[in-house]
Amino acid sequence: MWITINEPAEVTLLGYALGEHAPGRQLLFDALPAAHHQLLAHGLAVQALRAAGAANIGTAVSHSPVRTAGTSEEDRFGAELYDTITNWMFADPILTGRYPDENFAALMPGPVAEDLEVISSPLDWYGVNYYQPMLVGAPSNDALGDFAGVGLPAELPFGVREIESEQRTDFGWAVVPDGLREQLVLLKDRFGDRLPPVYITENGCSYDGLDDRRRIDFLDGHLRSLHQAIDAGVDVRGYFTWSLTDNIEWVEGAAQRFGLVHIDYETLERTPKASYAWYRDAIAAQKSGH
Repeated sequence: MWITINEPAEVTLLGYALGEHAPGRQLLFDALPAAHHQLLAHGLAVQALRAAGAANIGTAVSHSPVRTAGTSEEDRFGAELYDTITNWMFADPILTGRYPDENFAALMPGPVAEDLEVISSPLDWYGVNYYQPMLVGAPSNDALGDFAGVGLPAELPFGVREIESEQRTDFGWAVVPDGLREQLVLLKDRFGDRLPPVYITENGCSYDGLDDRRRIDFLDGHLRSLHQAIDAGVDVRGYFTWSLTDNIEWVEGAAQRFGLVHIDYETLERTPKASYAWYRDAIAAQKSGH
């Protein structure tokens, strides 16, 4: 399986718009050309892989269902804009050959129409990275103003609130398993036959400790939500949890532990967590038809 690019929204927003990740630019909406160039790189990669005889080609795009905080016109506008930027700015060009809004298309470096033909090169599958829904409204003093742990500048026309959840990961992210079903159904409804078979290319949680019952509960809930999406008609072919081992997580480094396998960063000793055995048994049960 070939993934051309992973999480272009995060690269655009965190690397070029907000400056939290490399290369540390703070361009705000002037970061949109970085989105276009990643999309074009994706399309060119698909074509190069096909020319080299590769098959089973896809990409991995982060998706979060966006819920509106409040009932004002400003709240609705903020939520819709955030939804467009984070969910559809990348999916629409890849799957339909169009940007979700002509105003954004006009801000992209040209030749946009010719580039979109490359960007929308047919895929064998579409990858979804899902972690949590987002609650978004108008900018306000009580809004967290946060994207992936990074404060949003006041001049942006939306603010992110903390979504209600009985549980949170050690990263502070809300645990909302039904959001996975919700997002997959949204993709199916939006793209219909243009949506290729789907793989969940990332879904997981950061929890410390070897007896990680909370991770087991997280995975169990999200796999059940995924099953509901399949029952609703979404063509899901596979699921990958993030991640097999504890990892270096963007700028957070080794502080967050997403792995099914614990790594001692002093000795590099690897120790399977309780979730590792649970996940192994869950896979075996699926293979046996139970």
